[in-house]
Amino acid sequence: MRDFRDAKAMAQTLRETLKTKSVSLTHSESLELVATILGFGDWNVLSATIQSEVQPPANPGSTIPATVRLAAQNQLPTLPVRDIVVFPHLNVPLFAGRAKTISAVERAMAEDRRILVVTQRRPGDDNPTAADLYGVGLTASVTDLIKLNDGTIKLMVKTLTRATIVRLVEDPFLTAEIAPFDESRGQDEEAIALSRAVLEALFDARNVGQISSVCDRFQENKEPGTLADAVAAILGCDIRQKQDLLETGDVVSRLQKILTLMKTDQQAV
Repeated sequence: MRDFRDAKAMAQTLRETLKTKSVSLTHSESLELVATILGFGDWNVLSATIQSEVQPPANPGSTIPATVRLAAQNQLPTLPVRDIVVFPHLNVPLFAGRAKTISAVERAMAEDRRILVVTQRRPGDDNPTAADLYGVGLTASVTDLIKLNDGTIKLMVKTLTRATIVRLVEDPFLTAEIAPFDESRGQDEEAIALSRAVLEALFDARNVGQISSVCDRFQENKEPGTLADAVAAILGCDIRQKQDLLETGDVVSRLQKILTLMKTDQQAV
């Protein structure tokens, strides 16, 4: 009998079965439906749970239990940000002024420079806890750091990949245990067609600087997901809408949402 770890196969079977009955679901919709059927809040929570069940191969030369090694490898000092949602593969300037956040950055610099950047649900929270943060953020690498005269830190980060927060430890600073974020449908015909539509909408906006930066990123690998993230980063929508784009793992659905935002707000790009 299948269990929750077979969720992707179950979602595929569900899509194929419903298709024979003239009911069409996207890949992400079928994943969300399976998550609900299995009693999880959403696909990201189910995906994180599946990842936590995966044990790394034993290392004969190590006396540290495999589960402990796995947790250590997937824990990152966490930088909460108030009024920005970051997307993958960008160079982003950020500021750290709160004592816990500065401590988290210092820990990252003392180790491998990796941090998790995650957006606060309410910008006004000065001491955010796990409940005050969204459940998906970005892993990032600190490339430069400057300590300012007022005690704050300006850092430049290179954002890397989406990550699902499995658990947050709040002392002595925020540390997140993370799991990979599931993304899908990056190169099917629908994704490619939507990519063309997004590029056309971008050119219609006639912002030469933004067009250039987006096209440069897209030309690097021709991935529809890369295009979606590059455009999402420059949209003029609100934080909740941007976070929704960050949490949309299905690339086709993400491109569709971006097109809707671009069409409904001519000032979005």
